[in-house]
Amino acid sequence: MRKFSFWWAGTCILAMVLLFATQNLQAKPPNVLFISIDDLNDWTGSYGGHPQAITPALDGLARRGVQFENAQCQAPICNPSRASMFTGLLPSTTGIYFLGPDFRSVERTKKAETLFQYFHRNGYDLSTRGKIFHGRMSEVDRASFDENSPARRGAPWPKVKLSYDKPGSSKLWDWGAWYEKDSDDKDYLTAEWAAEKFQKLADQDKPFFMALGFSLPHVPLYVPQKWFDLYPLDSLELPETMKGDMDDISKYAVLLNQSGAAPRHEWMIKNDEWKHAVQAYLACTSFVDHCVGMALQGLEKSGLAENTIIVAWGDHGFHLGEKERWAKRSLWEESARVPLIIAGPGIEKDARCERPVGLIDIYPTLVDFCGLDKKEGLEGISLVPLLKDPQVQWDRPALTTFGPNNHSLRSEHWRFIQYDDGSRELYDHREDPHEWKNLASNPQHAELIKDFVKRLPKVNVPADPASSGSGSPLYRELEKANKKK
Repeated sequence: MRKFSFWWAGTCILAMVLLFATQNLQAKPPNVLFISIDDLNDWTGSYGGHPQAITPALDGLARRGVQFENAQCQAPICNPSRASMFTGLLPSTTGIYFLGPDFRSVERTKKAETLFQYFHRNGYDLSTRGKIFHGRMSEVDRASFDENSPARRGAPWPKVKLSYDKPGSSKLWDWGAWYEKDSDDKDYLTAEWAAEKFQKLADQDKPFFMALGFSLPHVPLYVPQKWFDLYPLDSLELPETMKGDMDDISKYAVLLNQSGAAPRHEWMIKNDEWKHAVQAYLACTSFVDHCVGMALQGLEKSGLAENTIIVAWGDHGFHLGEKERWAKRSLWEESARVPLIIAGPGIEKDARCERPVGLIDIYPTLVDFCGLDKKEGLEGISLVPLLKDPQVQWDRPALTTFGPNNHSLRSEHWRFIQYDDGSRELYDHREDPHEWKNLASNPQHAELIKDFVKRLPKVNVPADPASSGSGSPLYRELEKANKKK
């Protein structure tokens, strides 16, 4: 009888220990793997932006979570897009519209608590490597990371440009097969670092937040020849264009959306470089997808994947001849729309969400998903309802801004654009996914436009005096005036 009592007591104690351990495991906040891919548009296998794109890692990640089909950046240039995402504030609120200034030098954002600072303050171990911030990280932001691993540059670029060697062109604008091996590129080294770092993170109790930044497919488009070989030129497909695409929009819109840094489409055709540049972009996208795969494999091997939310995103889109233009810096679909995939515990798997969302929503989403106290003052909203049910009702268009008073609103089926000069554009994506036919002057859509106008930002602060690098002819005079102040 006594032997039975000891056995029963021991069984009860063991059951309580196991129950406590299970509750502890369930109560542990999720880790965060935050993957930024610079200048990535929808040219991936799962997004289908280019029918020949080969991206098995990102496609696999999409099957593990929710792929947002209608995600929009808040600004179609690196600096304001990232500043908005990390501070949770719109460009029209901060005055950060262009490549400069750094958000820590702007009065409205110099004391803003970034996404990274908030997670660090709430007990997360933060680490980062690669391009996350635009430009050098400030000391304030550096302090929010427990490990800030400097990104090695990799092997040098060619001394002479391989393709786009037009006098006066940016040293960044070039493309072609370069490097002898994958490890010559800094993105490969970043992925390698991440895979090793996960093994160290597996030995600690604190939840982690890793911010991983890949630079490709930002120009210059250099990767080893083997990645170019995936896309033979003789069978390569080019984006569709329409002659006279700009005939039904204002001169203001044409000038605003004209990138100063990128080559003109006419030059690409005249010099027979269109296919070469498309091939290079696809090659770099496949390469960076391989790097993402290296990091994800490292996460799986560490045993941390089951309790990690993964957010993979591009900071803005990229034109490769669509609308007869190149690069970002436009309020049209190719520049404003971004890839966004979120996967992890409790998130719907292999799901597509058509609801319009913004990168600005990532900050409140991660705070909400990880069970942290609500962060006040953010201008985005949590996407957690969509992560649980991608078809939930959602009546909120996503906003993109390029310069003061120039805004685009994207709903599920429509894109509406209003410029500072009062001109407008309206496109029906069910009938016109290329945005070739501007319907803004059609009286049939007057009520729809009126509703969009109501949703435009009520606050439109002027560009910060340090604004620079818009790349648009319209803003050159603004930049000159700011320099004189």
